[in-house]
Amino acid sequence: MAAPEFSQEQLDEIYAFAVDLGRKAGQLLLESVEKRLDGGSQTIEEKDSAVDIVTQTDEDVEAFIKSSIHDRYPAHKFLGEESYAKGQSREYLIDEQPTWCIDPLDGTVNFTHIFPMFCVSIGFIVKHRPVIGVIYAPFQDQLFSSCVNRGAWLNEKRRLPLIHKPSIPPMPPTAPGKCILSCEWGKDRRDIPDGNMYRKIESFLNLAAETGSRGGKGGMVHGVRSLGSATLDLAYTAMGSFDIWWEGGCWEWDVAAGIAILLEAGGLVTTANPPENPETDPIEEYKLGSRLYLGISRPAGPSETETGRQSQERTVREVWKRVRQLDFSRPGA
Repeated sequence: MAAPEFSQEQLDEIYAFAVDLGRKAGQLLLESVEKRLDGGSQTIEEKDSAVDIVTQTDEDVEAFIKSSIHDRYPAHKFLGEESYAKGQSREYLIDEQPTWCIDPLDGTVNFTHIFPMFCVSIGFIVKHRPVIGVIYAPFQDQLFSSCVNRGAWLNEKRRLPLIHKPSIPPMPPTAPGKCILSCEWGKDRRDIPDGNMYRKIESFLNLAAETGSRGGKGGMVHGVRSLGSATLDLAYTAMGSFDIWWEGGCWEWDVAAGIAILLEAGGLVTTANPPENPETDPIEEYKLGSRLYLGISRPAGPSETETGRQSQERTVREVWKRVRQLDFSRPGA
């Protein structure tokens, strides 16, 4: 079913434009790296903290993307990380109008260290729902993309999740055991007892510790991965390379494209924060402005005892039992 206000044909055309734009923007990122390798310099400024930084490349690439979208779709709204960051408000600004939600360079810290996990993220949102996603990591030449009803793809050739023949492997019956967990330290590094950083660390410990330890919360995940880019964490979850992505603190431009891709790949996205009763309370749909997300990969094929969706929901509830509530409230979300 096409997004309201747009036919499938219109969305397909917007998707093709977004893919081309993502590749061009990614090439600009790569050219910036090459200039530095040849002896050029890179200006770096701090925003809210020493790990929340912006480079001239962030701003130049966002300006290129914004100009390209305005020339092609002047009636569409635009929300980019760097233009948003320059404002004083931290309100959720996306409304009912068709909106491009852009991170010109996700993984800026990685980029400054020339660690290859950085990317451009382009999401197209209709009525608060991401319907098109394009993520391009130029250093690896990996393009993740999706358009509603058209599937999710790696380099427009391999359908996501990568393993789906003869069927998609089921989520482990002991999940989160035998799963790969993706999570990030985030930018809130305030040394506050029982603050967000401490709650994240306790949650990481619960999920990683041996089964049954920590008062029964030990999850014994196979491994914990932190790419330094929430956007790429989501892309790898859509690939099926990560099973679980748990995150608090990222913004809508970090996740809009990735959520579009993960959902089109059959994944599930809900809130990071566990409800009062994790075992029985409803699993509600994510809220784009909430800054709190839990993503589960692949719509695994049915087993003898449950459907693929049931296995995803079971995994959600088992994660919720082991994680702490995070506080990333904001006006308008």
